[in-house]
Amino acid sequence: MMDGVPVGRELGRHDVASLAPVRPPDAGDGSCMIVVATDAPLSPRDLERLAARAVFGLARTGASYSNGSGDYAIAFSTAESLRVRHGDDAPTARTLLPTEALSPLFQAALEATEEAVLNALLRASTVSGMGRTVEAIPIDRVRAALAKYGRPATQGRAAER
Repeated sequence: MMDGVPVGRELGRHDVASLAPVRPPDAGDGSCMIVVATDAPLSPRDLERLAARAVFGLARTGASYSNGSGDYAIAFSTAESLRVRHGDDAPTARTLLPTEALSPLFQAALEATEEAVLNALLRASTVSGMGRTVEAIPIDRVRAALAKYGRPATQGRAAER
């Protein structure tokens, strides 16, 4: 999916009857590892929640989460106020971002993940190996599919704003 357009179906890269990706029966399922870094001072619980939102971004691209896929996300903070200083045994007060202020970070993690997946797909090249060839996505056909659904073919989400 790109901007709500079923591009995989439009390109014939999905079995329309089942919406399952068209691939050889012995093909392994893939996995994605998503890493979210922020300088916001977040608690461990809120970092887990942020990582979960990043996985939602993967879902918005049409990821199928099949039996063999192992998709994971981790999130960490580089906030100076959260760093542990060695040799300092005294308790240290830490300021955390309030939970009610997390929505913009959740949205950013979701959109950044979606954008990263789409960028990877659109910048990929045709590769061959182990007796197989995997074709790059034809950008001209992607643009045509987007136009068919009334979406502008831009150079990334930032150009749409």
